[in-house]
Amino acid sequence: MERQEIIDGLVEILKTVRTIDPQKLNKVTEETDFIADLNTPSTEMINIAAKAEQKFDVEFDDDDIDNLGSKVKDIVDLILTVKERE
Repeated sequence: MERQEIIDGLVEILKTVRTIDPQKLNKVTEETDFIADLNTPSTEMINIAAKAEQKFDVEFDDDDIDNLGSKVKDIVDLILTVKERE
């Protein structure tokens, strides 16, 4: 699975989060910060992670979630790492 495919999938998920301005989703890169750039409430990050698990058919450990950074690249790296573990 390519990194850009994952980013595109994450943007699809983010479109369902009503607190995120859809205009900001046009420029999402690996360096985009969910909290600083997209104003994602930290409580919403858990829901985004859960939706990412479903979308990419992966299961994150609690430690994975606890250590997750707030940049798009952090969740992309996590999805790829979990895929490799399977």
